[in-house]
Amino acid sequence: MIRWCYLPLLVAAMAGCSGFTPFPVAPRGIEPGEKNPGTRVAVCYNGLKTTPEEVQKLGLEQCREDGDTSAELIGTDYRLDNCPLMTPARATFLCKTAK
Repeated sequence: MIRWCYLPLLVAAMAGCSGFTPFPVAPRGIEPGEKNPGTRVAVCYNGLKTTPEEVQKLGLEQCREDGDTSAELIGTDYRLDNCPLMTPARATFLCKTAK
């Protein structure tokens, strides 16, 4: 018989199964004195569960929503105030239009 005090732990463990799924977030801010490079998008992901190709694909999908046609990786950071513990990496992409 399951004790009721363990129910929140069980629910949290079951919810954690989808905790590794990459998702779009706000890109890193522009540093003081830095020129605005253009439209940027970002993706939080777990490097142990997500391939670089999957991250690139998600960045490209985000850029295409804005009408741009390519996504160039411009940086990755691991600040936990940007992405949760299960997906700690944030890849930032610069969206470029076709010329």
